[in-house]
Amino acid sequence: MISNKIFIIGLPRTATTSVCKAFVELGFYTAHTAYVQKTFEKAQVIADTPIFRDYALLDAFYPQSKFINLVRPLNVWLPSIRQLLQRMLNNLQRKDGGFNPYLRRCYHEVFSPLTLDNINSDEFLISCYQRHQQSIDDYFSNRPLDLLTIDVSQDGSYQRLLDFVDIDHSPCDGFDRVNIGGKVTAWKQVQSEFKVDSTRRGRIDKLDYLNAH
Repeated sequence: MISNKIFIIGLPRTATTSVCKAFVELGFYTAHTAYVQKTFEKAQVIADTPIFRDYALLDAFYPQSKFINLVRPLNVWLPSIRQLLQRMLNNLQRKDGGFNPYLRRCYHEVFSPLTLDNINSDEFLISCYQRHQQSIDDYFSNRPLDLLTIDVSQDGSYQRLLDFVDIDHSPCDGFDRVNIGGKVTAWKQVQSEFKVDSTRRGRIDKLDYLNAH
């Protein structure tokens, strides 16, 4: 089993929660989002914001880590990400509160410019997805052993994950399908000693990897 961190860098609605749940079941301390330094110190596996945007900075700060890129067929991803962005848009655009600044920055940078018209445009969302994937491909082009790219709906994807983290057996047969139908609450329902809190009782703090640059 590898001892360094594992960063899940797939965009939202690519099965990040399913993969995090799988890691918890495998006995990895896992966080789905991370907004305090304690989370980065404790968690072995971290996904979502700010990971999918800041993976290059995290790579520099946590050398010899591994990265998992999640992909999803566009015809499935598009309606799912659109529904999520429509639901989040008001809080993402607010200047007087709403979401925390780490989350807001990541969404505004990846889905830029973040407007309702763009959210409703397949062409815009596809371009955001493809730009993200191309950036990952370019960044890891000379480091194939550090990156695993999987679509969790494909046969063999779970075994590829086990192989990537050097595990020869598992307590389950594959990925659970969670957050179906646009729901995003499955991670809250996970109860395990291996689940790591993302905030400090709702509060965030400065993150060392950002202050190092």
